[in-house]
Amino acid sequence: MDELKMKAELRSAQEQGSKASGRLRRSGMIPAAVNRIEGGTTLVKFNAHDFGVMLKHHSSEQVLVSLELEGKVVPALMREVQHDVMTGAPIHVDFGEVSLTKKIRVSIPIRLFGEPEGVKLGGGVLQQTLRAVDVDCLPTDIIEHFDVDVSALKLAQTLFVRDLKMGDKYVIITPKDIPLAGVVAVEEEAAPVAVEGATPAAPEVLAKGKKEEEGAAPAAGAKAAAPAAGAKAAPAAKAAPAKK
Repeated sequence: MDELKMKAELRSAQEQGSKASGRLRRSGMIPAAVNRIEGGTTLVKFNAHDFGVMLKHHSSEQVLVSLELEGKVVPALMREVQHDVMTGAPIHVDFGEVSLTKKIRVSIPIRLFGEPEGVKLGGGVLQQTLRAVDVDCLPTDIIEHFDVDVSALKLAQTLFVRDLKMGDKYVIITPKDIPLAGVVAVEEEAAPVAVEGATPAAPEVLAKGKKEEEGAAPAAGAKAAAPAAGAKAAPAAKAAPAKK
C-alpha cells in the first residue's frame, strides 16, 4: 500500500465538544482523535478536502496514515470514519498510533476474481461465504484487499481459509476450516403436482417493472381477482348419481 500522509493540527479547548465540532465542519475541517501508544488521546483536526483527496483511491477505511503533528510524524492506523447519515460526508475520524516494528491484528477483505470452471462449464453459481480474514502483520504490510483466483473451482468444490496463500508476512487468525467460497449447482424449482380434474394454472411471471397502482383496472385478458378473505365460496354442484 502506498504511504499516506496528512497534516493535522491540535484542537484548542474552544474547539472541543459537539457544538465546536459542528463549527469546525462548517469551516471545512474534520475533527479527529488519535489514541496514543503511551496512553491518552490527542484531539486533532485536518482539512476535509485534503482528507477526501487522500482517500479517493482507497476503498478501505483501515489504512496506515503518517500524521504530521507538531513537527513530528505519528504513524497511525485509521480505525473508523463516521459519516453524516444524510450526505455521507465524513464527520469524525478515529486513529490509533502504532509501532512500525510490531505486528498488529487487522481484518483484510477478500476479493474474488476469475470465472470458475464450474460456472462456465457446469452451469453452477459462485457463492462467497466469507468477506474478510483476520491476520497479524506489520502496519506497513497492511493491504486493502487480498485477491483470490477462483477460476479453477469446479462444480461442488469449495475454497477454505486454509487454502489461502498470503505469504510469510501474514499470520492468519481466522479458523482454517471456515469456507471462503464455492461453486454450487442451481436448484431447479419443483414441478407442480397435477390434480385430477383440475385446470392447470398458467405459469406466474415475475415482472421486473413497477407494480400496478392499487385500484388500477386489470389489463385485458387478466383473470378476475380472488375473492376477499372471509368471503364464502359458492357451494359446489353435487355430482349426479352414476347409472347402474
